[in-house]
Amino acid sequence: MSHWRTRPSPDLTQPISATPRKFVDELAKNLPQGTDKTPEILDSALKDLPDRWKNWVIRGIFTWIMICGFALIIYGGPLALMITTLLVQVKCFQEIISIGYQVYRIHGLPWFRSLSWYFLLTSNYFFYGENLVDYFGVVINRVEYLKFLVTYHRFLSFALYIIGFVWFVLSLVKKYYIKQFSLFAWTHVSLLIVVTQSYLIIQNIFEGLIWFIVPVSMIVCNDVMAYVFGFFFGRTPLIKLSPKKTWEGFIGGGFATVLFGILFSYVLCNYQYFICPIQYSEEQGRMTMSCVPSYLFTPQEYSLKLFGIGKTLNLYPFIWHSISLSLFSSIIGPFGGFFASGFKRAFKIKDFGDMIPGHGGIMDRFDCQFLMATFVNVYISSFIRTPSPAKLLTQIYNLKPDQQYQIYQSLKDNLGDMLT
Repeated sequence: MSHWRTRPSPDLTQPISATPRKFVDELAKNLPQGTDKTPEILDSALKDLPDRWKNWVIRGIFTWIMICGFALIIYGGPLALMITTLLVQVKCFQEIISIGYQVYRIHGLPWFRSLSWYFLLTSNYFFYGENLVDYFGVVINRVEYLKFLVTYHRFLSFALYIIGFVWFVLSLVKKYYIKQFSLFAWTHVSLLIVVTQSYLIIQNIFEGLIWFIVPVSMIVCNDVMAYVFGFFFGRTPLIKLSPKKTWEGFIGGGFATVLFGILFSYVLCNYQYFICPIQYSEEQGRMTMSCVPSYLFTPQEYSLKLFGIGKTLNLYPFIWHSISLSLFSSIIGPFGGFFASGFKRAFKIKDFGDMIPGHGGIMDRFDCQFLMATFVNVYISSFIRTPSPAKLLTQIYNLKPDQQYQIYQSLKDNLGDMLT
């Protein structure tokens, strides 16, 4: 008698990936698609146009609406920008998680949606708390009942995360282990993409509005001009992940972005409102945006020689940095969009949402912005930022009195030697 067991032969009439493919098709049907969504008024007004031109007009209208809205938010000041960043972050997270939520609904997995939003709140408490401690630590430390939150901020954040971690472990169901761990990873990758980047955007805003407005506008310019050049002159496909992208659009958008960055940066450098870091004034009891312009925003003379002809130019040093930013936004920035395209193709969806007619969801418009925000933050940290007195004071106030006195004596002796 044989001790070997025979396995049943697989059904060769069905493709190996039939089940996953069917599952993905079911997901795609339940997710909103926004590129083809058109308001009834526009739909009736543009019904005689070919689909190609109809999409062009709709995209153009809502692009200008978004640009005007962005200008109004800038006019509202730093607080309006920070609130908008938070709202955009929440909406982007919702659009990414909604894909995982379809898995949750299909399989009836417990607590996925609640856990996802809990981790979002926890991560926001940590990151936004870090910003408050960095920039308003001196003020918060003087309020007795808030001092505890500052001193133990990271410990409290970790405790909140551990609660969510334990909650997830207790929610595990035997037959769905793989799917639940996959969705747990899904949530954390979403947090990494969305929350971390919004934290970096807030830090960029505090360095001066110009470090936020210029990079964001460069991405918008590159996106618009690449679409325009591709629409009229596009012939050569650029990348398989995004079949409508062309080399003509990529190159044309790149040149337009560099030129736009130089001109736009030159204009903004003339206004303190855009170039001054955002700091809390103890005398005025509020955030201020007034300063003596730093070297970056003070015109300098540059001698250039072209074909043996010398010429002297007065330029703001920031413009040289804007060229670096524009090159990144036009060469590397689009890869954020390609990454998002690959993600959507994996689930056979066209858009992350249907909030913006002709464009899709909020995430469809901000896929490149998040990558740009990280670059700007790293760029500032590496080449621009100097030690912050506010941060140093926050750390000093957290020390014991004898340690503070020791620092005071060291500074007094050092400054005394310098003066004599």
